[in-house]
This record gives sequence, structure tokens and C-alpha cells, in this order.
Amino acid sequence: MKSRTFSTSLRPRSVVTRCLIACSAALAFSACSSSSSSSGPAATVPADIGLQVIAGPGIKFDLPTYTAKAGDVKVLYTNRDSQRHTLAIIDSTGKTLPGEMEVVKSGATDVKTYTLAAGTYKIICTVPGHNAMKATLTVS
Repeated sequence: MKSRTFSTSLRPRSVVTRCLIACSAALAFSACSSSSSSSGPAATVPADIGLQVIAGPGIKFDLPTYTAKAGDVKVLYTNRDSQRHTLAIIDSTGKTLPGEMEVVKSGATDVKTYTLAAGTYKIICTVPGHNAMKATLTVS
């Protein structure tokens, strides 16, 4: 039976080369796996925001119903979708309040202040084809 002898030491250049390859691969993998996904932690909402509405992902608002306190309400509208969305507030008589909001791409925000009396309002997206984007806003 033949016996084989194996060297237990590697040449120094071979060790350095292997280490460089492993480090490069690890660095490339970590660069590819990091992202600024919208599914990460939510951004901090300023204290003076009275209502936050998020569009998307997809053709939907983040909630079916919202609440706010009557008076001057500062609204923060954030887009978590790749397409443009708007936000219009409609009062109980069917009148659209002035100041439609718009967020044109993912990560975009719009801030507006509305004077809202107590009551029930509709929130809609007016972009054609986005008629599924409806929500109810109750102001007390």
C-alpha cells in the first residue's frame, strides 16, 4: 500500500491570495445585500404632524381609516410605491378641499396643513386607475 504525504504548511503567497479572495467576496456580498428598502424601520414623524398617510406599496393606502383632531391638521403624505400618487380630501358634502397632495416616486413626501371641522371625510387618490385608493378620515 502506498502512503501519501501531505504538506501541512501552505506557501505564504497562497495564504495571502486566498485571504484576499475571501475578503473580496465577503465585501461584495455585503454591498449587494444592503438596501434602503421601505420595509425597514419607519422614519421618525415630526411631533407637529396630525395625520400621516402612506401610499403603497401597490395601489392602496396603508390604512382603511384614519383619525385626526379638529382644527389645523398638518398632513404628511409618504410614497412607498414606485408610481405617482395623489391625496385629495373630500368633505361630507362631496366638496374636494383645496390643496391636493402629490408624491411622484418612492420615498417622496408632501406636507400640507388643512383646516378640518369635526366630521367624516373621504381620502382618495385621483390618479387615473387608482380608484381602489380610498380611505375614511374621522375628525373629532
